[in-house]
Amino acid sequence: MKYHDSIKQAEQKLALAVKQLHLWQLPATPINYAISYEFVSGKQPELNNKIQQQISLGRKLDNFFCEQLYAEFVLGQSKFRDEIITDIDDLIGDIQANSQQSVHYADGLISKIDQNVVALKSNNRSEVTAAIEKIEKASRSFRQKQQQLSKQLQITKQQSQALKIELEQVKKEVYLDALTGLYNRKALNKHLDLWTKEDPNKRVAAIVVNVDQLKLVNDKFGSLIGDVLLSKIANKVGSYVGESGLPVRAGHDEFLILLPDVERTIAGEIAEKIRQGVEKLRFVSSKSGVRLPQMTISIGVNDFRLSQNVDSIINYTRSLVTDIQRSGTNQITVAS
Repeated sequence: MKYHDSIKQAEQKLALAVKQLHLWQLPATPINYAISYEFVSGKQPELNNKIQQQISLGRKLDNFFCEQLYAEFVLGQSKFRDEIITDIDDLIGDIQANSQQSVHYADGLISKIDQNVVALKSNNRSEVTAAIEKIEKASRSFRQKQQQLSKQLQITKQQSQALKIELEQVKKEVYLDALTGLYNRKALNKHLDLWTKEDPNKRVAAIVVNVDQLKLVNDKFGSLIGDVLLSKIANKVGSYVGESGLPVRAGHDEFLILLPDVERTIAGEIAEKIRQGVEKLRFVSSKSGVRLPQMTISIGVNDFRLSQNVDSIINYTRSLVTDIQRSGTNQITVAS
């Protein structure tokens, strides 16, 4: 084991990990087992804190939550990797800015030399002639160096652009949910931090979307079909969010949309468009041709200022969705 346990210690932790999965009512998949083993080992306090926080909020641990923990704490997609991405991004920006500045300075120097050449022609002919020859020679030499520098800068620019493309791929791994392509919780926290630094009094609308009866679909048709439907619904949900908005997969069958500087009433109108858009979706199995059930969503709408307790606001908005699903589905509730 990674902690160099003795055989006896490893066997004890194996038994505790399996027992813990039973307490969490989770199937013993490899990922779930890995998280349970990390939990009972107690070597990663932050992982344990996140699990305890999830339980204290009354939210059930599920496969999706464990997959996120696995990516962050077992595969190493941690704060360290996050900071590296930001640092390299900043470095690329600095290189490009310095390159442009260097070209600008060089152009200015050449311009000054050329201006002096013209001005010196009105002085003593013999001395000026010699000076002009020297300046012109220096100018030609500088122009050659400038051309070489320009070629080097062009290569650097191409390399930095290629690196930027690679970084975009890494960002997708770190900040996007693999199944739906929406942002994950790490991206959510990052955006909230950035928005708060910009303006702690910024008002943000929150739309919590929960897919109705997805468990029944999974039980009847299998989780693979359920994942396909979930992905298509996520795509439809995300299509209603502008560039300034943040669509997040916040749970197995839950999406969270944050809309900065959008009033609650406007967010309610957007939520209604999302509800109608998902309601109109039709699904047919590509293999069997069997028509799959119509899917619907239940939505809660709220807003808050970044200076407030964001978690409590979002949890309250979740409770609005829970209230809807107790009595029906395919509805919207806007917080009063």
